[in-house]
Amino acid sequence: MAFNSTDLLEDLIRISHLAGNVIMDVYGSDNFDVVTKHSDDFDSPLTRADKAAHNVIVDELAKISEYDIVSEEGESHIPKTDPYWLVDPLDGTKEFVKRNGEFTVNIALMSKDRPVLGVVYAPALDVYYCGDAANEHAFKIEKGERKDIRAESSTSIPKIVVSRSHKDERTHQLLNSIGKHEEVAMGSSLKLCLVAEGSASLYPRLGPTSLWDTAAADAVVTAAGGSVLTFDGQSLPYNPKKEILNPFFVVEGINKPVKWRLMA
Repeated sequence: MAFNSTDLLEDLIRISHLAGNVIMDVYGSDNFDVVTKHSDDFDSPLTRADKAAHNVIVDELAKISEYDIVSEEGESHIPKTDPYWLVDPLDGTKEFVKRNGEFTVNIALMSKDRPVLGVVYAPALDVYYCGDAANEHAFKIEKGERKDIRAESSTSIPKIVVSRSHKDERTHQLLNSIGKHEEVAMGSSLKLCLVAEGSASLYPRLGPTSLWDTAAADAVVTAAGGSVLTFDGQSLPYNPKKEILNPFFVVEGINKPVKWRLMA
């Protein structure tokens, strides 16, 4: 890969901030222009903030590289270059519409269909999670302060991340198989980031997600020493030429793996 990962990560922080600004402009308005997006399998909500953030990110990424850009709101989801960018301009649109602040800008650099750099920015919380997976360096920026993070949970009782908007019966069964634990509800890709920073031990996902929902946070988790795995123990696959939807997966930290069981 012929790029400087440190410089590119700084670019992604800057670009995610610009996208966050236009998102927050809409967030502070009286009208989100919410419509239902029937082009995916989830009937996801779409707002003018999604489109505005997409435009900012695409324009800015084009200034720093000639890599193809695969965005949730783009016209084509088939990359023509390697590396390429994988982007979700506004992840957690349901949380955005609810005004609970748990939504993010996700920008990942993919190489050989693996997330190697990623920034997850929560503009309402003004928190960045950043990961350089190749160099195993992850950090968080909060209130302007940078702090390295590792996927090491120090709690005696496992903290398990659950989706605030998606929690089905199989997830309940998996959680029951763990035994005593605490649940932390969160929206968007922030769920993966809680494991990356050691605030939680595990995040099982048995609901639908797309590649752009996880790629940036996957880079952060991997850079922090954790793992994002399918339920058969393989790295979460990324190949938009074949499939946009993710299989079910689990995000684990690096210490004291939580024992869980997936029901048939």
